[in-house]
Amino acid sequence: MQLSHRLSRTSVVFDDPNLVSSAGLVPVMALARRAGLTRLADQRLSVASDKGANAGLKVASLVAGMVAGADSIDDMALLRHGGMGRLFERAYAPSTLGSFLRAFRFGHVRQLDAVASRFLIGLAGLTRLLGHPDQPVNAGGGYAVLDVDDTIIEVHGHHKQGAGFGYSRIRGLNALLATLAVAGHAPVIVTQRLRKGACGSPRGAARLVADAVKTARRLLGPDRPILVRMDSAFFGRPAVLAAITGGAYVSVTVRLTSTIRAAIAGIDDAAWTTINYPEAVRDEATGGWISRAEVAEIPFTAFTSATNADRVLGRLVVRRIPDLNAENKKADGQGTLFNVWRFHAFFTTADPAKLDTVAADKTHRGHAIIEQVHADLKNSALAHLPSGAFTANAAWLVLAVIAFNLTRAAATLAATAAPDIAVATTATIRRKLITVPARVATSARHITIHLPQGWPWQTAWTHIIDRVADPPPPATP
Repeated sequence: MQLSHRLSRTSVVFDDPNLVSSAGLVPVMALARRAGLTRLADQRLSVASDKGANAGLKVASLVAGMVAGADSIDDMALLRHGGMGRLFERAYAPSTLGSFLRAFRFGHVRQLDAVASRFLIGLAGLTRLLGHPDQPVNAGGGYAVLDVDDTIIEVHGHHKQGAGFGYSRIRGLNALLATLAVAGHAPVIVTQRLRKGACGSPRGAARLVADAVKTARRLLGPDRPILVRMDSAFFGRPAVLAAITGGAYVSVTVRLTSTIRAAIAGIDDAAWTTINYPEAVRDEATGGWISRAEVAEIPFTAFTSATNADRVLGRLVVRRIPDLNAENKKADGQGTLFNVWRFHAFFTTADPAKLDTVAADKTHRGHAIIEQVHADLKNSALAHLPSGAFTANAAWLVLAVIAFNLTRAAATLAATAAPDIAVATTATIRRKLITVPARVATSARHITIHLPQGWPWQTAWTHIIDRVADPPPPATP
């Protein structure tokens, strides 16, 4: 591919008032309106002074900017160019939106949390974001999976309130997220919290887990089982009991304490089962796996030092793989008298009839999917935390989650025409469906949006706008 003309014969003029760079915002923001984003923000937010006026329109402007690729306050200017004023009303200036965010206090952030959860429920009803509520889930033992984990958002400078060095030794703020995934559908974010950078991972996790399970239950209905997956940082009574109290099951990695090591030592050698693990090979004669990884389980009671009411009965599932350092020592002539293993254990209350030992281990390893959500957010609206005020950044996180779920809902609508886009990243969805250039024309009070001829995802784009115009009945928040 090369230029058809020399640059000396090419002129550039920014003078067309009818062009827009992100025509995909038309169906996406129509979807947001039908799901109640503006209405919910107007009803729930009580930001004081004139800066909090028209909260619904300001929230919609911030979300639209993030959907179109904005990752800072200044980037919100992309909503105010060319023909955008003919397609949308009240696209606020970046300075106005910045003042709006800086007026937030902690209570306002919690109000915005309520907007986000109710908006997600509305989206799920309009788009079947997590499938039909009455549709059974067969994969993964029938469990819908709720993943909880935190990540550090790196910041620079000395004016970010709450920034500090956490477990990753990176200066930043800590974002705690809970994602919900159903077999055959991409995950969505159901709950979020922004915390100080130096805080420990379990801080506030119990409240977030309780909120996440409650929202997941409203999304999925009362009968679908929910499995909460967490890593070892969250293995403690508060988070585990919050999940169980909400009616969910848990699958949480445990630290190899002396109690856990003693339990592992009690597993009989005959109890270990070889599993399909990286580099495993299936034995055609026996149908089994030739692998270097094995799993086993034993009954286990967690938190035995607590009162009987706080103890949790379940299973300790253990995966063992050969210690590579031991293999290297053996190659150097420092062999051992017995096999040396590395152990990875997790505690689960999942029904063994639905998830046996092998299935439970495979399901738990899927917890890594939340890292993809972290990376997706950091490649989009969370590339920066734009304000020096902690509460403004906390609100920015909630808005980024709303934009993430809205983009995912749009991709779900487009999936009928382009199935691969349902599980694509936000950047891919934006490139194919959102940042589509267009020219706006008006005739007889009717607006026509002229899009590029031969656009590869034309069918998917058209399907979104058709479905938004005639969606299924929405779910009641």
